[in-house]
Amino acid sequence: MITFWGMVNRVINDADILLLVLDSRMAQETRNLEIENKVKASGKPLIYVLNKCDLVDKHVVEQYKRTIPNSIFISATKHLGTVKLREKIQIAASRLKLDSNVKVGVLGYPNVGKSSLINSLKGRSATKTSSISGYTKGIQKVRTSGIILLDTPGVIPYLEKDQLKHNIIGTIDHNKEKDPDIVAMKLMTAFPGIIEQYYNVYVTDDLEKTLENIALKRKMIIKGSKPDIERVSKMILKDWQSGDITSKKY
Repeated sequence: MITFWGMVNRVINDADILLLVLDSRMAQETRNLEIENKVKASGKPLIYVLNKCDLVDKHVVEQYKRTIPNSIFISATKHLGTVKLREKIQIAASRLKLDSNVKVGVLGYPNVGKSSLINSLKGRSATKTSSISGYTKGIQKVRTSGIILLDTPGVIPYLEKDQLKHNIIGTIDHNKEKDPDIVAMKLMTAFPGIIEQYYNVYVTDDLEKTLENIALKRKMIIKGSKPDIERVSKMILKDWQSGDITSKKY
């Protein structure tokens, strides 16, 4: 049976142009260097697609434009930037002297929005999507206006074992996290004030106290009228992974 990495290798081999989809909130963290190196070794054009740009401030976008080459910013769910992405694909195709049926491989970590991107380019729901990581199980082929899009399952670099990172970037389903409170507090450290703002609680230096305040505000209580830290932490991870919580400051 072909593995996820086997599917990725097949798509890199079959495609004319490759898209590496990143999460704009954590662009550097969602760069998959193993995939990048495989594409570079193939000699094929690589376009970095920073999805979920509607969830970050404009200055973050401008910063990444300077540090990530050949990149374009989109919001697949809001249908922002997809016209420019299509133009960028067409420019790359013309350089390869390809007129039609350009094969474009879509790669990246789980849960960065690859299938949503394909649906946005197609203009309708061509592939099923979910905020749960690992939803796409095999290679899906979608045709749209002279482009054949090849969707792949999300893959994690083979040697990468950073469970905390995987939870924060959404490659692990929030329900499967054994220590959701640690991950939730890590999010609060990485994005100061953002979680508190979303749940409308005061910012304090005691992050565990913040979790307690959110739990009490949402009436998540366990026996003895104590705040349910595990439940509220999983709620925070779910809201972050689904994109309900943005990294914007208002």
